[in-house]
Amino acid sequence: MQEKKIAARFGLYIRFASILLIVIGCKDLPDAKRDTSGLADSLSPEKASEKWPEPSSRISGIPVYENFDDLEAIFNFKNDTTYVINFWATWCKPCIEELPYIEAFQLKNKDKKVRVILCSLDFPNQLESKLIPFIEKKKLASTVVVLLDGKYNDWIDKVSPEWSGAIPATYIYNGAENYFVGTPFQNTGELEGIVNSFL
Repeated sequence: MQEKKIAARFGLYIRFASILLIVIGCKDLPDAKRDTSGLADSLSPEKASEKWPEPSSRISGIPVYENFDDLEAIFNFKNDTTYVINFWATWCKPCIEELPYIEAFQLKNKDKKVRVILCSLDFPNQLESKLIPFIEKKKLASTVVVLLDGKYNDWIDKVSPEWSGAIPATYIYNGAENYFVGTPFQNTGELEGIVNSFL
């Protein structure tokens, strides 16, 4: 009788341990299996000369960087690609107004050595509720990254000494050549004219 009780108790422990292992092993599955087909291709491996910094985390496939230093490498790629890095946020009306021009430019130039990176400065508590739904709804073609570093005065000069800190702001570079735009684009041609001088 005593042996049956021990065996039954042992069986319960085994079942409990099995369930616990399943729960622990699967805790990341919802994010891993989430359909991100409507999201931007965040870190496309197409350009082998880009060594992207490791993000602090990801949200729906979008890389999230806690501070600017972790992201700084994307401002220093040494290859023949022209990079258009736009700082924006979903709460910024001028940013949202210029975004269609930037997206049209990205789509028009997708076969050229040009890469648009949209660096979101959205608030951490609004990534799930505002940023991700916005990206999904707009089906953004540009690469999207998130920068959570709110200490702007510590890093905006690293982007450009001309930057006041207001957004939208766009940094364009190819190798050692660079150009900074601290105002919203009014049309696609305006951005295209600047980028063409790098090609």
